[in-house]
Amino acid sequence: MIMSIKVRYFASLKDRVGRAEQTIDSLGLSTVRSVWHVANPDETLPDNILAAVNMDYVDLDSPVKEGDEVAFFPPVTGG
Repeated sequence: MIMSIKVRYFASLKDRVGRAEQTIDSLGLSTVRSVWHVANPDETLPDNILAAVNMDYVDLDSPVKEGDEVAFFPPVTGG
């Protein structure tokens, strides 16, 4: 059985990485930050990016586990 994590991208990040979602192998992944680097090896982690695990906002160093859904959002700007 393949263990996996679903990764979702929103707003400008979806355009930047060229997809709205993907599923990656969870083997060896321990944090939200590591999910970004495995899912996007050629993309620098944007400054002030927001992340959520299973719909709860978390820190980039928060743990992840098999079956989680990790979402990335661009920084929110206001005016």
